[in-house]
Amino acid sequence: MLTQTNFQFPGQTAFYRGKVRDVYMFEDRLVMVASDRISAFDVILPRPIPYKGQVLNQIAAHFLRATADVVPNWLLDTPDPNVSVGRKCETFPVEMVVRGYLAGHAAREYKAGKRLLCGVMLPEGLRENDPLPAPIITPTTKAHEGHDEDISREEIIGRGLVEEGVYAQLEQYALALFARGTQMAAQQGLILVDTKYEFGHQNGQIMLIDEVHTPDSSRYFYADTYAENQAQGVAQKQLSKEFVREWLIANGFQGKEGQQIPQMSDEWVAQISARYIELYENITGTAFVKAPNEDILNRIEENVKRSLTLPVQ
Repeated sequence: MLTQTNFQFPGQTAFYRGKVRDVYMFEDRLVMVASDRISAFDVILPRPIPYKGQVLNQIAAHFLRATADVVPNWLLDTPDPNVSVGRKCETFPVEMVVRGYLAGHAAREYKAGKRLLCGVMLPEGLRENDPLPAPIITPTTKAHEGHDEDISREEIIGRGLVEEGVYAQLEQYALALFARGTQMAAQQGLILVDTKYEFGHQNGQIMLIDEVHTPDSSRYFYADTYAENQAQGVAQKQLSKEFVREWLIANGFQGKEGQQIPQMSDEWVAQISARYIELYENITGTAFVKAPNEDILNRIEENVKRSLTLPVQ
């Protein structure tokens, strides 16, 4: 498994370790290595998940290529199953969360009695996992450490985090991407419930960055059982990381101070890995081919070095 990397590439200018990805920076590009680390409630859990990094990297590349006509994106090359190489962008300090259904964090807030979420008023009478009248954007701040925080459109503009005209463009892109993701999910018998997008800019051009429509950034329901489950008040079977969050909550952990991360058994780790592979196969419609794990660090290093010799188009 790939827990972390510590490469020193020719021309490397900086390094950043995120919750899941190790990011190597160069003058004109970034190298993102998707590790097998898993995070929930903005905390890295103690055990890596086999093949999770490969799943995330390959799903993200699949959707970045499939949405390049909707918005330009950062991806240039995927030289390794766990690696993406792309343009180096200045990042906007907000994440654009698009929700088509009342699920996850939004459902928890709604159940607590809140009807105003990130400046968006939610109607009365919704049940968990009900569709919203139309997709909504509930942005969050982008925290390098700790928890991302809900924020409204008005606060983003008022605090000068993003200029109003630019933010309006981010909203248009986010909704267009969600529409494309919804369409692609439906073709595979899935419902795209909610997701988050991150944007940056390079030379004045807005670009979609990071991952897109992966199980770490998105939630999917199975379409064939959705209506029946809602009618019966049964929890939806979903393909996302939410089942990990639910397990943590059931075991007394929500990332709050003083809480202990529960022990993850070998069986539970294997189950999480299987669920990630299941999502890959369902959302892409192709079989997942496990990359060899022997000498994985050397494999990645050699593949990245070859990619770095390619010119940026």
